[in-house]
Amino acid sequence: MTEQRLSPGDNAPDFTLPDHEGNDVSLSDFRGKSVVVYFYPSAGTPGCTKQACDFRDSLAQLNDAGYQVLGISPDKPAKLAKFVEAEGLTFPLLADTEKTVLQAYSAFGEKKNYGKVYEGVIRSTFVVDGDGKIAVAQYNVKATGHVAKLLRDLEI
Repeated sequence: MTEQRLSPGDNAPDFTLPDHEGNDVSLSDFRGKSVVVYFYPSAGTPGCTKQACDFRDSLAQLNDAGYQVLGISPDKPAKLAKFVEAEGLTFPLLADTEKTVLQAYSAFGEKKNYGKVYEGVIRSTFVVDGDGKIAVAQYNVKATGHVAKLLRDLEI
């Protein structure tokens, strides 16, 4: 089953997930603010580390422009906590162990790698505006260089 991909103007599916410290974080907590929600396959892997560090290094720019950042993966909170500590990450990482939010955002599905087809996390980034609407929807983003492209797209 393929979920319908989200597009600008769609309502962002709300969610509540535990962060790397075990605290519940809801998208609705950020109403009135713009939020960058990015989905990545696995904490601590080379590509995901590069992407998370790029967000960390660009966080001040994003925050100054009015954007919060949330990273979501199917990892357990304990693994996320180790990742946050190891990389000095300064934004919440959320655990979607049941993959319900990944599926709601169509960020989980069929992937191809070296000719093999399998189910997995589709590296994706969304910008949710203060009204809870999708402002930007980007699927199959690259781990390297993506944050710089996002900053250009958002004119930051």
